[in-house]
Amino acid sequence: MTDHPNDRRDFVKTAALAAAVLAVKDAGFPAIAKGAFPMILPPLPWADNALEPFISKNTIGFHYGKHHKTYFDNLNGMVAGKPEADMDLVSIVKSSAGKADKAAMFNNSAQVWNHTFYWNSLRPKGDAKMPKEIAGKIDASFAGGYEGFKKEFSDAAMGQFGSGWAWLVADGGKLKVVKTPNAETPLTTAATPLLTLDVWEHAYYLDYQNRRKDYVAAVIDNLLNWDFAEKNLPKG
Repeated sequence: MTDHPNDRRDFVKTAALAAAVLAVKDAGFPAIAKGAFPMILPPLPWADNALEPFISKNTIGFHYGKHHKTYFDNLNGMVAGKPEADMDLVSIVKSSAGKADKAAMFNNSAQVWNHTFYWNSLRPKGDAKMPKEIAGKIDASFAGGYEGFKKEFSDAAMGQFGSGWAWLVADGGKLKVVKTPNAETPLTTAATPLLTLDVWEHAYYLDYQNRRKDYVAAVIDNLLNWDFAEKNLPKG
């Protein structure tokens, strides 16, 4: 059967959009490129059962397939026909931050970015040997080195009241741990995010119920993607 010309055009458009969504920035992070709307949910960097037994396929199915996708769908609807449709995702996050009339756009665009960054912050067997550069910066930035980092990162994740995120960031030549509530993100600050841990309840409740501490410990000890963190280090 001969393809209809419209079918071929649709295929080319979809392929181009997918390529734009999966364009890799210097940080190694799948970015939403300028003019890539409507956005296409980028695939996970690993199979949906790859993080078991620490994060189940069931949790990933809801977290990625429902929550993350909803942020994409909401944002696509919000930017359609507006100047933001010609902006890249980071620019949308930054330009809408702190503006009451664009609170919904900020929340959805930031959550699109935060979640995509979170998936890339995790990997199966994430307790592999830490790359040399990031290991050196961890040692130089935290009293007690890696153990000091683990405590600060865990404390940030556990100390975030309600929904939010714990982050490892580079700021002022050193690494720091920060936490943000709800959809807030280091993108709106001078800091460079390196890794994140999602502590919204939907990230862990199906597997851990109210035991956030167990989820936090499982991720830190087993799933953090240190190669990704090193790629995100500011250059120069």
